[in-house]
Amino acid sequence: MDLLAKELVYKPDTEFHLNNISFGMKKGEIYTILGRTLSGKTTLLKAIAGLVNPQSGRILFDGADLSRVPVWKRNIAMVYQQFINYPHLNVFDNVAFPLRQRGVSDKELKSRVYDAIERVGLKDFESRKIQALSGGQQQRVALARSLAKQAKILLLDEPLVNLDYKLREQLREEFGRIFTSEFSSESILVYSSTDPMEAMQLGGETIVLDEGQILQQGPASEIFENPATTRVAEITNDPAMNLLPGVIEDSKIVIDSKMKLTIPLHFRELSSGQYTFGIRASDISLSKKGHGFTVELAEISGSETFLHARHDDVSLVGQLDLVKNFNVGEAVNLQFDAQKLYAFSADGNLVSSPFQEFGRG
Repeated sequence: MDLLAKELVYKPDTEFHLNNISFGMKKGEIYTILGRTLSGKTTLLKAIAGLVNPQSGRILFDGADLSRVPVWKRNIAMVYQQFINYPHLNVFDNVAFPLRQRGVSDKELKSRVYDAIERVGLKDFESRKIQALSGGQQQRVALARSLAKQAKILLLDEPLVNLDYKLREQLREEFGRIFTSEFSSESILVYSSTDPMEAMQLGGETIVLDEGQILQQGPASEIFENPATTRVAEITNDPAMNLLPGVIEDSKIVIDSKMKLTIPLHFRELSSGQYTFGIRASDISLSKKGHGFTVELAEISGSETFLHARHDDVSLVGQLDLVKNFNVGEAVNLQFDAQKLYAFSADGNLVSSPFQEFGRG
């Protein structure tokens, strides 16, 4: 491994931000640190950059202990949630600033700056003042400045979180293009996010972080298809995967006395007993043959409706591919796609996935 973290612990005051975590990263690869707010993502990136010092553990790059390397010598670039630019400088000078600080020759400086500006889609904006740019364009300037440094490690801390939804979607696609087709084979990209979709679109490896601990690491698609625990299943889905306690008995899945489901093929090896069954919101649909639920809340988002519903003690969210107004308290019938069900053991570990059945997990 080119970047290796060993048993990092960072515990300010009484809370763990990093709780004895270890991982490895290779050059030329993209890594997404996926976790909810306060999971420790920013702290981890700051530890790599040298902006916080863990109480114990080491971070090695090419075998060298980074704790012995001053921050300004680490050749690491970082882009924050709140993009930072120099308001008195134009786009060119903003991107060129760290190169001038390093004494890069004028010829190389111009080449690297123009290349970085073009890669983020700001060609012909070189002379624009920062105040004349939109929020998305200013974020691209911050990204271009990091790219121009040609750093060995590029850290992006939720760089799209403060932008509006439409712009976030646009830049997410562009980031994927920039980093998958043009990223240096000698560099490591680490991108933190709360959004599972960003991890899927960027591809590469995903590290699921929760309360300062790594829950799972692997290819983004593998983690999405086969979340190791119920907690990972919640974090890697938006809305969170619905988790329903129940039992397998008499060749049926019993959620409660009135909700029984046919056992899917990939559950056929499971023994009778208690489980937690997982179903994604997108695998729930309206159906006359479904189970009776009561509407608690309905949210229309674009061409979809997020339906919050309850059946006795069972509460779930369905992501319906339609636009429909529901009244609170309205009775609806919801159908589960049993072939998309997950099963987790009593202690929350994955025991059966629809993808494992077909050899894709």
